[in-house]
Amino acid sequence: MKPSHLGAIIIGFCSLISFNLYAASIEAGKTKSALCAGCHGQDGNSVNAIWPKLAGQHASYLTKQIREFKDGTRVDPVMKGMVAALTDDDIADIAAYFESQKIKTGAFDADLVAKGESIFRGGITESSIPACIGCHGPSGDGNGPASFPSLKGQHPEYLVMQLTKFKDGLRTNDPGKMMQNVSKRMLDSEMQAVAAYIAGLQ
Repeated sequence: MKPSHLGAIIIGFCSLISFNLYAASIEAGKTKSALCAGCHGQDGNSVNAIWPKLAGQHASYLTKQIREFKDGTRVDPVMKGMVAALTDDDIADIAAYFESQKIKTGAFDADLVAKGESIFRGGITESSIPACIGCHGPSGDGNGPASFPSLKGQHPEYLVMQLTKFKDGLRTNDPGKMMQNVSKRMLDSEMQAVAAYIAGLQ
């Protein structure tokens, strides 16, 4: 191994340790999250259906998304500008604050829930679409250590929008293209149904 390569590995490892050892502060995050409140709400429960609720979301997932907005891995010009000046400590604090908040269930189409539950819990065999519970859990709580997001209570409009972005290749920051591969096999009506079911989970 070349010395330059070894040095880069050591620097990267030390940076990772430094980030992980920082004790995130919920109180500091509450103050720093003021810049997020305009779209996502003071407590992370956005009132606009196209802006995601952040309340109760895993800090690990929020951290990943903020950092990827910042470096351009997840493309969104507005979010890139909003997070550009955040330090790693800022990101950790903001993520910790929103994780500590409670998500509030909003509006969803009750007529779609039965079909959505079938997809969420059992997938769609004929389309080779796996059950959502495999990654997001039976209650939609996700998996923090794996950075799989909590989905429960999320705006159905936002969920459909993200599934569509994965399907169209406009969002590509999913590990192993998992969501891209799943969404490409979904009909719009199936996205709407599963989103309605997820939105009602508590």
